[in-house]
Amino acid sequence: MIPLIRGWTDVQRTPQANTRLGVTLAAVAGAANAGGFLAVNQYTSHMTGVVSGIADALVLGHTGTALVGLAMLLAFVTGAMCTALLVNWGMRHHLHSAYGLPLLLEAALLLVFGLFGGAIAVAAHLFVPLTVVLLCFIMGLQNAVITKISRAEIRTTHITGLVTDMGIELGKLLYINPAPSEHPVRANRDKLRLQGKLIGAFALGALAGALGFKHVGYIATLPLALALLALVIKPLWKDLHPSAYPAA
Repeated sequence: MIPLIRGWTDVQRTPQANTRLGVTLAAVAGAANAGGFLAVNQYTSHMTGVVSGIADALVLGHTGTALVGLAMLLAFVTGAMCTALLVNWGMRHHLHSAYGLPLLLEAALLLVFGLFGGAIAVAAHLFVPLTVVLLCFIMGLQNAVITKISRAEIRTTHITGLVTDMGIELGKLLYINPAPSEHPVRANRDKLRLQGKLIGAFALGALAGALGFKHVGYIATLPLALALLALVIKPLWKDLHPSAYPAA
C-alpha cells in the first residue's frame, strides 16, 4: 500500500498528488463528521451553521449554547492556525513531512476520540462539549492542510463551496454559445471532475463513518487514523533516516 501513496504528502507536489490527497481527506472528513454527529449530535466541519447558531442562541437568551458555539468556532480557527505553524516550521527545517505533520496530529487526536468513547457515554455532560471542540479542532486542522497544499484550490471538510462551484461549471457546460462567438463560454471540465470526486468522496466517507459508528462505536475512528498515518509515514521515515535518502 505504501508505494501506492508515496509522495501524496511530500513537499514536492503534483496536481495528481493534490487530487488524490484531497479525495482521501474528503472521505476522512465525511466519516469523522457523520460519525461525530452520531456521537455528540453535532456537525463539526462547517462553521456557517455554528456562527448562525451563536446568533440564534444569543437572541433567544441561551448564553451557554452561544458559548459552546464560540468555543467550536475558536477550536476550528485554532486547528487551522496549528496547521500553519506546523507546516511553516517543517518547511523552515526542510522536512519532507512538513505537510504531513498536521495529519500526524490529526491521527493522534482521532485515536483519542476513539479511546475515550466510553468516557463520553458515561459522563456526557462533561465530555460531549470537549469532544465537540476536539472535532472542530480536527476539522480546522485538516481543512487548512489541503488548502495550503493546493493553494486554496481544494477544501475537504465542507462541500457548500464545492457544490456551488459545480453548479457554476454545469451552467457553463449547458450554456449554448451563439455562432459565431468571440468569447465563448466554456466549462472547466477538469475542475468539474475534481469537484465531483471530492463531493463523492465526502458522501461515501460520511456513509462509511455513520455505518461504522452505528455498528462498532467509537473504535470506527481507528481506520481513519491508520489511513492518515499511511499518508505521512513515507516522508516521516525520510526525515527520521536522512542518510538513507542522500540529496540529489
